[in-house]
Amino acid sequence: MPGDSPERNRLSGRVKRYAQVSSAVGGLAARMAGDRMLGRAGDSQKMASSLKLALGGLKGPLMKVAQILSTIPDAIPREYARELAHLQANAPQMGWPFVKRRMASELGVDWQGRFASFEHEAAAAASLGQVHRAVGHDGRRLACKLQYPEMASVVEADLKQLKIIIALYRSYDRAIDPSEVHAELGERLREELDYAREGRQMRLYTQMLANEGGVHVPGVVDALSTRRLLTMDWLDGQRITAFVDEPLDLRNAVAYNMFRAWYVPFYFYGVIHGDPHLGNYTVRDDHGINLLDFGCIRVFPPSFVAGVIDLYHALDRDDPELAVHAYESWGFSGLSKEMIGILNIWAGFLYGPLLDNRTRRIQEDDGAIYGRDVAEKVHAELRRVGGVKPPREFVLVDRAAVGLGSVFLRLRAEINWHTLFHDLIRDFDAEALAARQKAALLSVGLLSPKV
Repeated sequence: MPGDSPERNRLSGRVKRYAQVSSAVGGLAARMAGDRMLGRAGDSQKMASSLKLALGGLKGPLMKVAQILSTIPDAIPREYARELAHLQANAPQMGWPFVKRRMASELGVDWQGRFASFEHEAAAAASLGQVHRAVGHDGRRLACKLQYPEMASVVEADLKQLKIIIALYRSYDRAIDPSEVHAELGERLREELDYAREGRQMRLYTQMLANEGGVHVPGVVDALSTRRLLTMDWLDGQRITAFVDEPLDLRNAVAYNMFRAWYVPFYFYGVIHGDPHLGNYTVRDDHGINLLDFGCIRVFPPSFVAGVIDLYHALDRDDPELAVHAYESWGFSGLSKEMIGILNIWAGFLYGPLLDNRTRRIQEDDGAIYGRDVAEKVHAELRRVGGVKPPREFVLVDRAAVGLGSVFLRLRAEINWHTLFHDLIRDFDAEALAARQKAALLSVGLLSPKV
């Protein structure tokens, strides 16, 4: 049946992608190796610019990974982060003849008859696929996300090339061991290839956010969806850039809804949306939020969520032992007292607005890249004491905190973040979270009944 089986991870597809990406990073690798052999300090800004130009021309997961890495403090050098932050989600579109062939492979040769209308031009094009507007025979307005061909091969090839990029960085700087970052991104990218899974995750978010009037999740149309085609409701909205000059109360409303959209699922169900990229949500006329992309979702054990709350209390009470317990519950191990102090610098930055019981901006000095100056200080200290290996579970929570902080900064929102946070954690109970999480995952088919 069309669209039922996943596209194969083909050797020919991997070889083709290796050639594309290797040429993109090969010159950079050679230049870095030459600089090192000759004892020269390479021009990191020039190399970062070269890498951005190379990756920016590639449609696919490596561009997506670059965008994510650019917002994880110290996963890559500051110059790289600055350049990669400019990469846009929009990639070259598949033309109509190609789209027709792809849709036929998913829904069968008579696929056009299953829609009242289907727009030829893509409404949006991103790293793994593109979205077309359509209308169902019942008048329902639809968004059809169609995956690009041979993406399983592309993902595997790009992940191998990412290892090369990470190894190049590690040869120069050992403050952060990003091997677990690579492992985490690899698992999430492979999951993103399965649009049937994404549909189940959309249903999960619909359930978790059912009481949030300011957050909206599109419904899934199962009859018009496969593992590589996801058909859902079309939700009207504008990019956040259209609201940055609105009056403060309206900007605050958008920020409040963003906060609830990300953190109600985390603190009540142990689930995080790991990619608060500007293209993954829009703002409605009533300043509610549309969440649009559910491929990068992470489920955490209740102990991890409890550790996030424990670290807050450790910083609030200046309790070193509780801080150690919190970091260990996240997966850090063998931490010295000095290392705890260094990690607390970064934690103090992230938790600072939550600890401060007053109305304020998320960052009051309006830094260009959220948290980058603090991260630089932490990086220097980690390098001095021999480095640290962040656990993979830490990656997307950190990514979400930094990404959302950047959104709040752009909105210039002025909110009592302390109050928002305490509203979420006031009645926290790890056992209750575990029960809610299990029930929710079972109800949408993301957990086997045998578990």
